[in-house]
Amino acid sequence: MAGHSAWKNIKRRKAVVDAKRGKVWSKVGRAISVAARAGGGDVRFNATLRLAIDEAKAANMPRDTIEKAVKKGAGGLDGESFTTIRYEGYGAGGVAVIVECLTSNLNRTAGDIRMAFDKNGGNLGVPGSVAFGFQLLGVIVIDQSGVSEEQLVDLAIAAGAEDVVAEDGIWQITTLPGSLAAVRDALEAAGIHPSEAQVAWVPSTSVDVSGEHAVQITKLSDALEEHDDVQKVFTNANYLD
Repeated sequence: MAGHSAWKNIKRRKAVVDAKRGKVWSKVGRAISVAARAGGGDVRFNATLRLAIDEAKAANMPRDTIEKAVKKGAGGLDGESFTTIRYEGYGAGGVAVIVECLTSNLNRTAGDIRMAFDKNGGNLGVPGSVAFGFQLLGVIVIDQSGVSEEQLVDLAIAAGAEDVVAEDGIWQITTLPGSLAAVRDALEAAGIHPSEAQVAWVPSTSVDVSGEHAVQITKLSDALEEHDDVQKVFTNANYLD
């Protein structure tokens, strides 16, 4: 899997988190409650919940707010029934886009996502029209300072990682989705603390974009990220500007 990169997408989402923290807290709080309702409130037995809590912590969500979201979901107190759904389509320049949502109203969300694509030079496709060009992987990001390649590779592979690559001052470790928690735990036990650990859609190939196409893809991504029902947006865009 060498060469597959999710880091540029991750960096972009981190910038969105910093700029729109209140909305992000609402989204990750919903994800926590839904995960707790589906699999219980104990992170030892609910990997999805642990990942959701990790993302909430990365967004600097207060501990008591996280705990309330867990209790709300585990106790069935959230009142609404949410559905997980994935939308796929193409943006300007043939860039592939995957949008992960949690919604209580499928018709509303579908219409809004379609409108976002239409208004920003894209086209919403059918399920499977884009995902074939991505792999669903666990992605762990670690700063290169303070850890050697030999130490990290040996530890990560022994714990079940698929690959370790260097990029832009970071180590990117990829795993199968089900192995993400075990690899992350092994790293933390060795005193290596990831800056990111999540399940992500990683593109098999990228599409170079610049100029007007880059502007349109940025506007589409922003419009999608702004929507309350959208959890994550993944693209295979490689920005040249």
